Amino acid sequence: MKSAELSVDFAGHHFRNPLTVASGTFGSGMEYSRYVDIGRLGAITTKGVSSVPWEGNPTPRVTETPSGMMNAIGLQNPGIDVFIERDLKFLEDYDVPVIVNVCGHSVEEYEAVVERLADDDRVEMLEINVSCPNVKQGAIQFGTDPDMLTEVTQRCKTKAKDKPVIMKLTPNVTSIADMARAAEAGGADGISLINTLTAMKIDIYRRKFVLANKTGGLSGPAIHPVAVRMVYEASHAVGIPVIGMGGVATYADAIEMMMAGATMVAVGMISFTEPEAILNILSGMERYMEETGTEHIRDIIGIL
Repeated sequence: MKSAELSVDFAGHHFRNPLTVASGTFGSGMEYSRYVDIGRLGAITTKGVSSVPWEGNPTPRVTETPSGMMNAIGLQNPGIDVFIERDLKFLEDYDVPVIVNVCGHSVEEYEAVVERLADDDRVEMLEINVSCPNVKQGAIQFGTDPDMLTEVTQRCKTKAKDKPVIMKLTPNVTSIADMARAAEAGGADGISLINTLTAMKIDIYRRKFVLANKTGGLSGPAIHPVAVRMVYEASHAVGIPVIGMGGVATYADAIEMMMAGATMVAVGMISFTEPEAILNILSGMERYMEETGTEHIRDIIGIL
């Protein structure tokens, strides 16, 4: 048989393979470049960037949990000016499509970042983060109200010009299908899900919350079955493509996401403990295709 073909098309753009990284777990690649050949990724998704610098939440803001971790970083980032001059400039040296994750406290803040990047040829797509559970204003507020989600999608689409807009959805809702439809109604070119699940951990001896923020976002293998279910429900509710994420740690997890309906897959928390994990997942997907006689990865997308 022919060698395994892993290329996919997403929102009118072609990617060499379906793997990217989950925003907030890989920086903009600079920190991982000594461990990972970034040029082999299907795309790189940057950490969230806002219109002005954000300090994030007070510490402690990360803790381990069984089969996962909790974080309450609060989207700390240096702002769009530094991002353009430092992060995008760094990525110029790599032949890899760039998906920029955009965050904001208000619709106007989202618009400001989108407008700055709309004409930047170094940016392939924009992922609008309306799902962070660790920001008290904006963010998840827009991702849990269908009408607000539709509005922020429409306004970002207007500012983005011809750049595809992906709406990153939260799992902290009653119906993920309804939220997917709300994003599609606003003109989204794609959706990505899931972001972290809101969680809490208490130190019973200190009698205090483990995280200064009290709650944090739960990620890792513990949430993978939830993510697969939501990717399945969302992908069957809309006609736009899906980036699936949530606890992807092995090639089997990635294949499962695609069978559930994801066109692309984002690898997140596992990169903290295994920096090269995404490339191991890629190799595993190639072996799986050869072993099962699957000539093209697109043949398994949404087969269930």
